[in-house]
Amino acid sequence: MRARSDTEVTSIREAYALLGLHGPVDGAALTGAFRQAVKAARPDLPGGDADRFRRIIAAWRLIQQTGPGHLALAAPASRPAARPVIRLTPIQAVNGGSVAVAIGSRALRVRVPPGLRSGEHLRLRRATADGGDIYLAVLIRPTDGLSAMGDDLFMTWPVSPRVLEDGGRVEIDTHAGTRQAWVVADMQAPVRLRLRDLGLPARGSRAAGHLFVTLMPCADAPSSAEDLLARFTRVWTADRLAA
Repeated sequence: MRARSDTEVTSIREAYALLGLHGPVDGAALTGAFRQAVKAARPDLPGGDADRFRRIIAAWRLIQQTGPGHLALAAPASRPAARPVIRLTPIQAVNGGSVAVAIGSRALRVRVPPGLRSGEHLRLRRATADGGDIYLAVLIRPTDGLSAMGDDLFMTWPVSPRVLEDGGRVEIDTHAGTRQAWVVADMQAPVRLRLRDLGLPARGSRAAGHLFVTLMPCADAPSSAEDLLARFTRVWTADRLAA
């Protein structure tokens, strides 16, 4: 029996899910979903992932070979075939809040709960002219170096090459504040750290995701000693001002 490759896409249902789709869409919407997904996964961009990039390409090819008319995931019959999209930044997906969305000629402010994922739908009750419901497809777009895939968030952080060679502590400015992590000497590049539970928050049956930080060597980034001196200076200065 042939083992499945990590980048293999075996079903049309899985292929559509990789593009963040839950139902049939027209050709333009399908192409747009593919472009958004493949851009978010590009390994040469912050937060990209080479394996997911290849799986998205494989998913697109499978859809083209099979035909775009198949259902990706079962959807209630009451949902309309074409749905407007609500686009969120990763921070909006984490915190929720009020988001602008265009529905036809109308511009609405929609309240979104924390923890929405790409591919899910947000229901607006009695939002149509005849009192029907509208389902907004959720799409989380990479913004300010932060991207979302599934439950997890991804970003890059510059570090001194010396830190990657010798190991040591790094301080990372995340959306949840400064976090510290340890790097072991001579880790194989690319070095990716996992900061637990700093991804999209838990929602329904979905557990909280993690934040994955790819460390990028940067000659201008401070070394461990320089970083320690800078932190000592900040604390010393704060203490002097408070005295």
